[in-house]
Amino acid sequence: MSKPRAVVLVSGGMDSCVTAAIANLEYNPAFLHINYGQRTERRELKAFRALADHFGIGKRLIAELTHLNKIGGSSLTDKKIRITKADPEKLFQAAKNEIPTSYVPFRNANILSVAVSWAEVIGAQKIFIGAVEEDSSGYPDCRKEFYDAFNTMIDLGTKPETKIIIVTPVIDLKKSDIVIRGKELKAPFELTWSCYRNEDIACGICDSCALRLRAFQIAGMEDPIPYLIRPKYN
Repeated sequence: MSKPRAVVLVSGGMDSCVTAAIANLEYNPAFLHINYGQRTERRELKAFRALADHFGIGKRLIAELTHLNKIGGSSLTDKKIRITKADPEKLFQAAKNEIPTSYVPFRNANILSVAVSWAEVIGAQKIFIGAVEEDSSGYPDCRKEFYDAFNTMIDLGTKPETKIIIVTPVIDLKKSDIVIRGKELKAPFELTWSCYRNEDIACGICDSCALRLRAFQIAGMEDPIPYLIRPKYN
């Protein structure tokens, strides 16, 4: 019996990699990747293609949301805004009142809109996204309430017979637990990319590198990608 179709959002990072591995257990994944003019666009795209090859994904879509780059407002899309060095005291103490400069305004809503359009056309029942709320940078569009609201919008804005649900399988996990789950699923972390600054060797000091390195350190595992420096974050 064939598996039902699902769209999986794959940025190329570790969270989307593990989410893809989870989706692959029960669904026939179609991989969606978004280029939006981010600093590491080429490297993330390379990671996406490597992950799609690893999972044997035939159905792939690479969408261009270049308007996010033109809108700006984020250190990921505007080179005039500096990528800040990770501040462990703020990043790891769950004090999420300050939104980091790397937040791309309403990015996930833009991305999910593409995913819903594609899912409706190809008959996908689920959209998987690797959003993390508890142990992430504090982005407002990574909260469970956001995805609950978006599911309501999908129900209201698609054909009556369309039934699509957004699934967030790692949203309640700590980053270290995502690493452990990925190991259990034999997720290819060596193919992923998380650094906000560089496209060749990860910097090790941006928020994304810090969260990732700390997760591997707490999980007692060696992160398989190269870093310029590997600070101890735990």
